[in-house]
Amino acid sequence: MNQPAPRLYKIDFLGKRHIAVWASVILSIAAIVSLAAQGLNFAIDFTGGTVVEVEFVSPADVVQIRQNLETNGFNSPMVQLFGTTRDVLIRLAPQENLKGEELKNRVMGILNHDSANRAELHRIEFVGPQVGEDLVEDSGLALLYASIGILIYVALRFEYRFSLGAILATLHDVIMILGFFSVLQLEFDLSVLAAVLTIMGYSLNDTIVVFDRIRENFRKLRRGEVVEVMNISINETLNRTLMTSFLTFLTVLAMALFGGEIIHNFAIALLIGIVVGTYSSIYVASALALKLGVSRADLLVPEKEGAADNRP
Repeated sequence: MNQPAPRLYKIDFLGKRHIAVWASVILSIAAIVSLAAQGLNFAIDFTGGTVVEVEFVSPADVVQIRQNLETNGFNSPMVQLFGTTRDVLIRLAPQENLKGEELKNRVMGILNHDSANRAELHRIEFVGPQVGEDLVEDSGLALLYASIGILIYVALRFEYRFSLGAILATLHDVIMILGFFSVLQLEFDLSVLAAVLTIMGYSLNDTIVVFDRIRENFRKLRRGEVVEVMNISINETLNRTLMTSFLTFLTVLAMALFGGEIIHNFAIALLIGIVVGTYSSIYVASALALKLGVSRADLLVPEKEGAADNRP
């Protein structure tokens, strides 16, 4: 027996979809303009250069170390504590005149300028420019293949209108993260790329939960309007969405505040992704599916011919 669709929802999410969609459009355009104008601040992982890990006898002064390196010809070195106040990680841009053993001796000479607080070399790695270019290309392909996989998966599980909504919501999240890093020129390294790919899966999972409930309610609440049924579905999944997002957000926030500089940008990317991923599941994925004209008929299970005929 068909049931009417009572007003079970407390928040009219889709009633405010036009405002939210325009906000997303404006922010997405701003992010794309920033990416086109100044791009991303790629780390050594992508541009090539040298990574040096050292341990000092006493707590290290990263500001002084940075100034000493700049004074001796190293442009914009990145110096950060690594684990303890005595462990320091240094990232240097490619040096045309210094390579290999000569570069190592030059850096260690600068670091050991203060004989009272000497540094011991733990690790040094050289990343060539070609390796960095290959990583940029492979990263772009990883994002592309992930997007295609999401499109195929959602199209097979649901309906093409939902599939387009899910892929647009996922791309929206990626653009928001990249735009944030571009505007603030935060360092973009492999850990941040890993965060972006993680958020793609996180956002898709959140979207799938909402879509599952929408499909279920379309089949159960036969007399409700499309917008009403979708609003009911979003409200029914709201507690689950907020609890999951809130607990994940707290965990990642602790990483950002207390995890040190090594994983700081990774945690920042996850924080942004959690917020925009939760938002896009409602106001991008669902709103686009509604705009494309999804209806109850698209999601009802087709009745088999003669299924209702009980005659012998």
